[in-house]
Amino acid sequence: MNGPLEGVKIIDLTSMISGPSATMILADQGAEVVKIENTLVGDYTRIVNTSRGGFSAAFINNNRNKKSICIDLKSEKGKNIFFQLIKTADVVIQNFRPGVMDRLGIGYPKILKINPNIIYTSISGFGFVGPYSQKPVYDPLIQALSGLTTVQAGSDEERPRLVRTILPDKLTGFATAQAVTSALFHKAKTGRGQEIKISMLDTVISFLWGSDMGGHTFVGDELDKETAQSFIDLIYETKNGFISVAVQSDKEWRNLCKAFDKNEWLEDARFSSASSRHENIDSRLELTQKVLKIKTTEDWLNILNEHDVPCAPVLTRKEVIRNEQVLANDIVEIIDHPIAGKIRQSKIAARFSLSDKKKNLAAPAHGENTNEILGCLGYSDSEIENLIQQGIIKSV
Repeated sequence: MNGPLEGVKIIDLTSMISGPSATMILADQGAEVVKIENTLVGDYTRIVNTSRGGFSAAFINNNRNKKSICIDLKSEKGKNIFFQLIKTADVVIQNFRPGVMDRLGIGYPKILKINPNIIYTSISGFGFVGPYSQKPVYDPLIQALSGLTTVQAGSDEERPRLVRTILPDKLTGFATAQAVTSALFHKAKTGRGQEIKISMLDTVISFLWGSDMGGHTFVGDELDKETAQSFIDLIYETKNGFISVAVQSDKEWRNLCKAFDKNEWLEDARFSSASSRHENIDSRLELTQKVLKIKTTEDWLNILNEHDVPCAPVLTRKEVIRNEQVLANDIVEIIDHPIAGKIRQSKIAARFSLSDKKKNLAAPAHGENTNEILGCLGYSDSEIENLIQQGIIKSV
């Protein structure tokens, strides 16, 4: 098979990261994804830094397994091509600012008339109504508004900090892909499509609630101020680097004390139970840090693993791709891109025993599949050439 979503056709009107990452997840799982780009530069990530042969890493890593067609959607002839594509589609996904699709004349009410069973998915930054809905949005703004930056700081008293990856964008991609597959399952049962709306802000707040909003869960007992659980995190300095060590249960605590040859800690009332260890977390972590500084990371990993203490090395990105566990998982592969040359990419995280996708398509050039897609819609070579000359479409 070519993936569990083989036979599903998706029209992708997204750009940047949140939308393209969502459609790539669906494409990696076997869906046919037709990416519609403008006739100028296309998806903006095509022209960002870190590139080779005209392909940026950002575009390659969010747009494999897709076909690219360039259409001027502001023109009537361009809209007609889009409507023909919609007739054959199961899903359309877009992440224009709220209202843009309606102004272009290709919003949900219009699409519903052309394909009544379409799954129409819209991604926004702040939401679809309210005072922020029409604001321009980038990942750091969502991190700030959602409270993620203060969660990352560890305390309301500390300077807010960004997570140093575009977590809201990428998390929204995963959430969108999951929502689309749910809607596809509903459609398979009922025959009916529906509209899906999802925002980056809602996604991050929902994500944080499971572990970071306990102080605001019980109505009437909300915390006035979030304080740090400890003055250091669970990244410790060793003699030659860094290591992460985390213990929760009584058994793990006993194993840590034995690994450190600190049996006296087992008799210390401050650490006699999980609750007391939490209450005295600063003291516990400070003592742990003092011990870990004595030996190298490699020595500690051997000792801690022998005592079954949860631990891991702290790796740089260069080290990650060479780590023995990462290699065993076979998550990263080197493939030949027809233009960019040999590239390294991660595979899809989920593996399917019966329907894994066996072969991936390289991220497409700008308008690479325009002629092919229009040919499948019944356009002749001369008609396609005429549309190119009029600037309605672009091909390579």
